[in-house]
Amino acid sequence: MTDPAFKSDFLKTLQARGYIHQITHPEELDAACAAGVVTGYIGFDATAPSLHVGSLIQIMMLRRLQQAGHRPIVLMGGGTTKVGDPTGKDASRPQLTDETIQSNIASIRTVFEKFLTFGDGPTDALMLDNDAWLSGYGYIEFLREYGTHFTVNRMLAFDSVKLRLEREQPMTFLEFNYMLMQSVDFLELNRGYGCSLQMGGSDQWGNIVSGVDLVRRVDGQPSFGLTTPLLTTASGGKMGKTAQGAVWLNAEQLSPYDYWQFWRNADDADVGRFLRLFTDLPLDEVARLEALQGAEINDAKKALADAATTMLHGADAAAHARGAAEAAFEQGRLSADLPTVELPSDEVVGAMIAAVATRAGLTQSNGEARRLAQGGGLRLNDEPIADGARLIEAGDVTADGVLKLAAGKKKIVLVRPV
Repeated sequence: MTDPAFKSDFLKTLQARGYIHQITHPEELDAACAAGVVTGYIGFDATAPSLHVGSLIQIMMLRRLQQAGHRPIVLMGGGTTKVGDPTGKDASRPQLTDETIQSNIASIRTVFEKFLTFGDGPTDALMLDNDAWLSGYGYIEFLREYGTHFTVNRMLAFDSVKLRLEREQPMTFLEFNYMLMQSVDFLELNRGYGCSLQMGGSDQWGNIVSGVDLVRRVDGQPSFGLTTPLLTTASGGKMGKTAQGAVWLNAEQLSPYDYWQFWRNADDADVGRFLRLFTDLPLDEVARLEALQGAEINDAKKALADAATTMLHGADAAAHARGAAEAAFEQGRLSADLPTVELPSDEVVGAMIAAVATRAGLTQSNGEARRLAQGGGLRLNDEPIADGARLIEAGDVTADGVLKLAAGKKKIVLVRPV
């Protein structure tokens, strides 16, 4: 089956850039987007002070919606975070206090303000909190009003529930209600804000379809669902997860330098796809960069890192990150923009280089650092260190008062004894 020929700018853009996986009513949605302003939303739970780069494709979907002349709603799950989405989880999430959830929402909002224009205009973005309505329902009222629209048979058939049960992992009744709550979110947004489109990742398809059905069944209003493909890297890894941990979007959790490096270190096979999904570069420029071969592919990776970092942290931060990386990796110079870790002097001078590398976050363990050294991948002040047990001496501290430790060709940290 060939792809549909969309007429609306929004769906044409999503299709050309690779965002579309499933749509519930493609022709209806396309006609609605071509006829006027469509309001669409994506929900985000507030389980941490920052989202990570695995959520970026959803943030970019809202950006594409606004760029096409429509209105995006960022729905923060102040209510659903108290329950926990069971999708893809093997265990229940720890319950957070109301104060922690609200603090997380405030922190996450600062990221969305980089990607979307908020305000009171017809296409200005809104940020809402589903706790505003979910916490207002009485238990009996909620079940009587909406429970009759969901059968346990159907809920058990959705992957978010079925896979958990097949793995014989316990699912609490609290989590089992998540699908109802997410569906009611869509109904509330449709009634209060004219929202007719819910978007999300492909793992949310079951929840999204349930919400579409609820809006159409209860109020008879047009409603649509759209999902993005499950995003993995060319090497098969989950987007946003690295050996060093999550790639956070807030600068407090991950420096602009490390964020730039994440994109710079993308697999060659991912560059074109990432440029289409995560930057605003025109598609003809993406095609040019994607076609680069050999060592020139590094220019495309730098363009990706520059564009992605500029969008999140600003042009100055991107330029500083690129300058620091080029100075450190290509010219062998130190830069104040390189990640710097301060450690007590007595834990640096006289300590094994493997232990210091681990304390500085360069490696996950002393054993990993020793193996890295044996393979020629551990460097101190740009000199390979063959023995991870080698002790650091006072003379290893540079005139700048730091040690420059590197793991392979892609990770550098400055250690400052204090």
